[in-house]
Amino acid sequence: MKIMTKRDRVSLRRRVDQGTEEQRKTVQSILQDVKTNGDKAVLAYTEKFDGVKLESYKVTKDELEQAYASMDGEFVEILEEAANNIRSFHEKQSSQSWFDTAEDGTILGQKVTPLDAAGVYVPGGTAAYPSSVFMNIIPAQVAGVERVVMVTPPGEDGKVPDGVLLAAHILGVEDVYKVGGAQAIAALAYGTETIPAVDKITGPGNVFVALAKREVFGDVDIDMIAGPSEIAVLADDTAKASEIAADLLSQAEHDARSSSVLVTTSQSLAEDVQKEVVKQLADLPRKEIASQSVQDYGMIIICDTWEEAVDTVNDIAPEHLEVLTTDPFQQLGKIKHAGAIFLGPYSSEPVGDYFAGPNHVLPTNGTARFS
Repeated sequence: MKIMTKRDRVSLRRRVDQGTEEQRKTVQSILQDVKTNGDKAVLAYTEKFDGVKLESYKVTKDELEQAYASMDGEFVEILEEAANNIRSFHEKQSSQSWFDTAEDGTILGQKVTPLDAAGVYVPGGTAAYPSSVFMNIIPAQVAGVERVVMVTPPGEDGKVPDGVLLAAHILGVEDVYKVGGAQAIAALAYGTETIPAVDKITGPGNVFVALAKREVFGDVDIDMIAGPSEIAVLADDTAKASEIAADLLSQAEHDARSSSVLVTTSQSLAEDVQKEVVKQLADLPRKEIASQSVQDYGMIIICDTWEEAVDTVNDIAPEHLEVLTTDPFQQLGKIKHAGAIFLGPYSSEPVGDYFAGPNHVLPTNGTARFS
């Protein structure tokens, strides 16, 4: 990781992949094809891009139940506990209808109505996480959305990872479909013979998914155009270098374009963290991805004063922010821009992202400034 001062650091934004003109035209063509030809087009693109020929792309009830039965009981219990934590957190965010009566008899109010249908995109491949299911579906269920549909790409064996199906089974979601990419977004937005159209689409994906979501916005609502994951750590000299390095790498291993940043006033901590990152990288299963991320988007920023350090964090407006200081709660009021804030050494970013309850669908690339 590069060590630099605030004055010579480069901007951390502009990591959203806007796609090439060729990619945009490809996505537009896929959207129009699915809109016109429905299931026929979906199955053709699934064979072309995912390398699997399917007769039907709906996940059966038997597949959902088999995924549940195949999993270790302890793992199932952990996922169920995580789902309960996430549901409890989001229930506290529910908006309520209200009415107000003035002395002259005038009645004004606001009626909050759940959407009829929402579609959730769950990425496939190495990024197929049960948490992506929970973080997108549970808020919809809490809000009272009548119909929730899940789409996720099939593997070359025509199957969906058991962990993803298990998460859907735990939530009682049976409308699950083996389809990914722009064709999945098109199916959700415009409907096919198999998938009725939805009103909102959420969930992360690759550049083709992001471009497709951008194209269909207006026909349906979307959550956001998500960029690569990012973490910033605001730390003083009481923080442990080994813990900081581990949490920086927990994001770096997601994507070669992920950003991991330490902001501190301590030269010695900066140097120790730099050494720890190199040390821990050697044993990381996703070492190649994390190494590229750290090389291109990892940095340690040393500030002259604590006020400058806080200003730097607010300027970055990170997706995830850890505050590792003598009194982290004292810093909370100074933080204006961050997607999620983790206070103290026992509030590590992975715990908050996957188990504690808050959502990990968060603003990236500085968009926490207005989210």
